[in-house]
Amino acid sequence: MEYRELGRTGWKVSAISFGAWAIGGTWGDVDDKESLAALHRALDLGVNFFDTADVYGDGRSERLLRQLRKERREEFHIATKAGRRLDPHVAGGYNRENLTAFVDRSLKNLGTDSIDLLQLHCPPTEVYYTPEVFGVLDDLVIAGKLRHYGVSVEKVEEGLKAIEYPGVQTVQIIFNIFRQRPAELFFKEAQRRRVGILARVPLSSGLLTGKLTKNSTFAADDHRNFNRHGEAFDRGETFSGLDYDIGLQAVESLRTLVPPGQTMAQFALRWILMFPAVTCAIPGAKRPSQIEENVGAADLPPLSESVMAEIHKLYENKIRDHVHNYW
Repeated sequence: MEYRELGRTGWKVSAISFGAWAIGGTWGDVDDKESLAALHRALDLGVNFFDTADVYGDGRSERLLRQLRKERREEFHIATKAGRRLDPHVAGGYNRENLTAFVDRSLKNLGTDSIDLLQLHCPPTEVYYTPEVFGVLDDLVIAGKLRHYGVSVEKVEEGLKAIEYPGVQTVQIIFNIFRQRPAELFFKEAQRRRVGILARVPLSSGLLTGKLTKNSTFAADDHRNFNRHGEAFDRGETFSGLDYDIGLQAVESLRTLVPPGQTMAQFALRWILMFPAVTCAIPGAKRPSQIEENVGAADLPPLSESVMAEIHKLYENKIRDHVHNYW
């Protein structure tokens, strides 16, 4: 496993980490026993960073991570998120009272006195232009309830604004073969300010595993069924905002570039790790076998310059017009 520095935290975290959305909910059926087995397998393979949120299964994945800490002695870091419990989800809700309540609830779910890393959970853009919100987070660090804080963003603009605040240690942003815009300007600025980057939706909701087809079906509670056009939350979170059929066509073009002995998922994750600005990719997993496949990407050799160029050409010709200017 490769380890990379996370912002200015002093932590070195696994380049392939664990995204816990899938074990919480909105990804179809999930079994807690199998989820816990996946978490244990991740630790076995060197993963030391787990990303979750208070709304994933209404705290379900946070509580699974609490159980993991009880059962294992290894040191690892847990990042959670706050804000999406607001209803309505509006900028004014990101106030001291609500944020403190969300943090206290996550502390209880995680069974700890201090959260390793708290991230604002894709708040409205207006929040990034409200210094008072970040002042509240600074106060929660001083109070000892948070060790560090960062943000999870939908748009590059939001990431660029967020890193102007000196307390922001990390930015979580969608970055994958189908969402390449962050690499243009944002990565350079984040590196300059020593801000860690967590690449989420690295497999484009499963599209980049190469296992989905036109005949694939998704459960009623799977966001790939109910959020394709942004019905429940930002559509960019589902298949990277890309039309499903266009995504499938692009995947077929990518198959010819995958080196022998690699799966499509490993190839897609290795592409992300080719960018030094990225601290880690956080693919989700519900089973130990998925963790084993994901983690294998960290030990693969670098992709060749020609393969990287071909991937960029595919993005420019087939993907860019559908996603680039929206996020």
